[in-house]
Amino acid sequence: MSSSKTVLITGASRGIGAATALLAARDGFDVAINFVKDGDAAQGIVEAVRRQGRKAVALQGDVGRPADIPRLFDEAEKALGPLTALVNNTGITGPIGPFSQTTDETIERVFQVNVFGAMQCARAALACFQRNGGGVIVNVSSVAARTGSPGEYVHYAASKAALDAFTIGLAREVAQAGVRVCGLAPGSTLTDIHATAGEPGRPQRVAPKIPMGRLGQPEEIAEAIVWLLSPAASYMTGTVVQCTGGL
Repeated sequence: MSSSKTVLITGASRGIGAATALLAARDGFDVAINFVKDGDAAQGIVEAVRRQGRKAVALQGDVGRPADIPRLFDEAEKALGPLTALVNNTGITGPIGPFSQTTDETIERVFQVNVFGAMQCARAALACFQRNGGGVIVNVSSVAARTGSPGEYVHYAASKAALDAFTIGLAREVAQAGVRVCGLAPGSTLTDIHATAGEPGRPQRVAPKIPMGRLGQPEEIAEAIVWLLSPAASYMTGTVVQCTGGL
């Protein structure tokens, strides 16, 4: 594999993705920062990465649109050189509520982004890794894959469970090709996902249920992700690491 390190992070303009971009730069990665809408936020992360002495580029694209994905990878390699890592971070929940009230449109969109988009990004990354001599994929899952998220977003939990199965199967398929594939499952984390799902006060509601008594910070989740990307995790593949405050 190339001695230079370049990572594409989906959904990296805010939250866990943005924190991962900054910590990856700290650890010597050049970073392709994918965003859907907020170009200004993405550019702010680009500038923060560059201040750490690494190269960075902001790339607009929706991983829920299959046509966007090949372009993201082409543009990342044109701007930064051979890709050596992918973090499938983008994820959506849809509105919070009982499954009986969840629409077909919401379910389909969640699976298109969280499962199909991640799979398609992984396939594009594998094509890059085949040219570049290996690489690492980290799929950002969720504690919901184990808890099922009853009364909130069962469909989202199901999408993350599917992502976990994909992580394990793909890892075993490509291990001999010099590619590692791991999952990182955060617990509830202080990001915009709660407000986007329609309940900005959710952190205060769920914190008492967490053994550590608080939600995670994006930087805490990002530290685990960049560790999985690093040589320190060289014997880790086909596993989903829990970073959940004890849940």
